[in-house]
Amino acid sequence: MSQPLPADDLDHILAHTRELWSELRDGRIFITGGTGFLGCWLVESLAHVNRRLQLGIRATVLTRNPGEFLKKMPHLAGDPVLELHAGDVRDFEFPPGCFSHIIHAGTAPGAPVPPLEMFDTIVAGTRRVLDFAVARGAGKLIFVSSGAVYGSQPPDLTHIPETYPGAPDPADPDSAYGEGKRAAELLCAIAHHTHGIEVKIARCFAFVGPHLPLDAHFAIGNFIRDALAGGPIRVKGDGAPLRSYLYAADLAIWLWTILIKGPVCRPYNVGSDEAVSIADAAHAVGNAQEPRTTVHIAGESNHRNTKDRYVPCCDRARELGLIGSFSLREQIQKTLAWHRICPGPP
Repeated sequence: MSQPLPADDLDHILAHTRELWSELRDGRIFITGGTGFLGCWLVESLAHVNRRLQLGIRATVLTRNPGEFLKKMPHLAGDPVLELHAGDVRDFEFPPGCFSHIIHAGTAPGAPVPPLEMFDTIVAGTRRVLDFAVARGAGKLIFVSSGAVYGSQPPDLTHIPETYPGAPDPADPDSAYGEGKRAAELLCAIAHHTHGIEVKIARCFAFVGPHLPLDAHFAIGNFIRDALAGGPIRVKGDGAPLRSYLYAADLAIWLWTILIKGPVCRPYNVGSDEAVSIADAAHAVGNAQEPRTTVHIAGESNHRNTKDRYVPCCDRARELGLIGSFSLREQIQKTLAWHRICPGPP
C-alpha cells in the first residue's frame, strides 16, 4: 500500500512520546529495516513528529532498493528528515558523519529465504551495524529482536517473561530466525561491555495495523486479506493456538520509549498479554465489518493445541508506562479502514 498512515495514529504516537523527543533534537538517526512493517511506522512517525515539533532531526534509512522505498511511501519523498542509503545490512558502506542514535530493525527480505541466509543476515547484519555504531560514535542503539528467542512456550507458562531461559531447538533449521536473534542479542551485549554503546533490546511478538503483510506467515494478516476480498476467512488448522496482538501505533510508541528510556541490556517484551485463539481472531476479523464475513475452520478441534501459545508477559513494559490503547476489534477495524481507502496489493 502506498499511502500515508492514518493521521489520528500519528497524532496518537506524538501524544504519547512528546516528552521523549528533546533528546533527539538536532540528532542524526540511522535506521535499518525502514521498508518493513515495523520500519514504516518508525520512519513515518519520526517524520511526523519532526515536522510538528520542528526538531531538526535527520534520519538515514538503509534500504536494499531506494526505488522500492519511495514506491511504498511516495508521500515521504523529499521530506527533509530522510536520506536513503542503498545497501545490504550485512556489508553496507558506512555513510559519513556522526550519528547519535541507531534503530536496527533490518533482517532478511520478506519472501521466504533459506535458513542459512536468514541466520547470516541477522547475525552478520547486526555485527555490521554494531561496527558502524562504534565507528560513528552512536550513543544509543535499539535492537529489534523477537519473542522467537524463547523457543516454544511451555504448556504451563501462560505468559513468557524476559527472564525465561528457553531457546529454539538448534537441531531444527526452522529455528534459524530465533537463533539468529539470540546470537544478535549477544553481540549487542558484547558491544555494550566493550565499547559502551547504550544498547536497548525489544523482543517483538504479534501486531495488527497498516503495512502488516497480508500474504505472509501472519495469520491475522491473512484473515484481513480474506475479509477484504469478501471472504470466506480460512483458518488452516483447528484455530486453537493462542496469540495476542498489539496495534502498530502502540508498537511505535513502545519502541521509541524503549530507545530513549529503557535501561541498557534489559530486554523488553513488546506486544499484548491478552491471549486470543486463532479461531477467535478470525471471527473478530469477520465480525469487524458489515456484512459479516464467514469463517471456515479447516481442522477439527484438537484440545492438545489449546496449549500452543505465543503470549508475552508485559510487566517490564508497564514499568515504563507502556500499555495497549486499542481493543482487538478496534485494531482490526482501523486496519481494514486503511486498506479500503486505497485498495491494492499490500
